Amino acid sequence: MLNITATRRKNRASVELNMAPLIDMVFILLIFFLVTTSFVKETGIEVSRPTATTAEQKEKATLLVGVEADNRIYFDHREIDIRAVRANIERGLAENPEGSVVIVADKASATGVAIEVMDGCRLAGAKNVSIAAKLPQGDAR
Repeated sequence: MLNITATRRKNRASVELNMAPLIDMVFILLIFFLVTTSFVKETGIEVSRPTATTAEQKEKATLLVGVEADNRIYFDHREIDIRAVRANIERGLAENPEGSVVIVADKASATGVAIEVMDGCRLAGAKNVSIAAKLPQGDAR
């Protein structure tokens, strides 16, 4: 006599899901996205930029220095003294020698402070120093 249930149990293939390759793939994707992601650097302050009709979009700004309306200077989310601009920019350029510097100055800040910051950046060895501006409303480029 043939036992049907015993035969079915023998013929049933064991189905297992191996999770190791799946976990490996997830880690590879995570590493890929972390390596290829470009992080946005900010000054750590909110400023009202002046408008300029000749303003251009800058693709990569490595170092950002912020100047508030009350002439306080910020670098890497912390307030710094005008005398510390050169040292901070030198340290930033040591990490990335081809880096550029953008000064994000509020339109109500003193021009003299922005010029002192620019001078400190150039003394630190920065070759490409720019001042941030925005396009006027209605000017679509």
